[in-house]
Amino acid sequence: MDFDGKVAVITGAASGIGRGMAEHAAREGMKVVLADVEQKALDAAVLEMRRQEFDVIGVLTDVSKPESVQALADKAFEAYGKVHLLHNNAGVSGGGPGLIWEQSLKTWQWVFGVNFWGVVHGLQAFMPRIIAQDEEAHVVNTASIMGLTPGGGIYGATKHAVVNLSETLYTQLRQMNAKVGVSVLCPGHVPTRITSSVRNRPDELWDDGPRPSEQELAQRDAFWAERGLASLTPAQVAEKVFAAIRADDFYILPHESDAGVRRRFEAILSRKGPEPLGAALEGILRPTS
Repeated sequence: MDFDGKVAVITGAASGIGRGMAEHAAREGMKVVLADVEQKALDAAVLEMRRQEFDVIGVLTDVSKPESVQALADKAFEAYGKVHLLHNNAGVSGGGPGLIWEQSLKTWQWVFGVNFWGVVHGLQAFMPRIIAQDEEAHVVNTASIMGLTPGGGIYGATKHAVVNLSETLYTQLRQMNAKVGVSVLCPGHVPTRITSSVRNRPDELWDDGPRPSEQELAQRDAFWAERGLASLTPAQVAEKVFAAIRADDFYILPHESDAGVRRRFEAILSRKGPEPLGAALEGILRPTS
């Protein structure tokens, strides 16, 4: 796929992997639509990229709301006419280390609303027009290595759902002979602000005691960034994603973490139960407040 002069739409693009993808896409010569739920961070990202003379626009978007994602699609096609790379990337962490049946319904609704329904809304809003273009295009859905391994609580459940949804999308587009490729991104820990994503949790879905302060959220981000578990930066992940798109790879494992995936499928084939996930690994994506 030739990216120069093409158009990319990336959700969760104001920070983390989304920001890394936006910057890499722009350096490839793409026009980029940055979508994010945080207006201040989105404005700052767009301003910085325009200072580098990249052709970008920003669209405030809440991926958990179908009308918001539809508005994103309308603005993207209005601005650039076509979309060649759709990256459904926006995501949040949520849920504590407690028993799965004790997690609140509002927490389930919030995390699934962003991580899973955000992908669904992206596909519904963009796919008909992308297919109608009849040009080479690609869809990337961000899952997680925890979408291929056991555990992860609510977060892991959403990412397993994204993997399965992406597999279905891939096979259906192949059956249609569509010119649209599909990849599912399954990274390990990356130094993003996902560990403090509770900052964006809506009031109507909040039932978890007092909200953490800005200082507490910053300390949480710093704690996980200093744990030595972040082997790749967002920019490095983006580089691997674009390489995978060029190679038409479906599963993108940028950390090359095959051991956990292998153990899971060995357990499936042996009819045995999964091994418990280490508490430290679970805490990375499901930190307590």
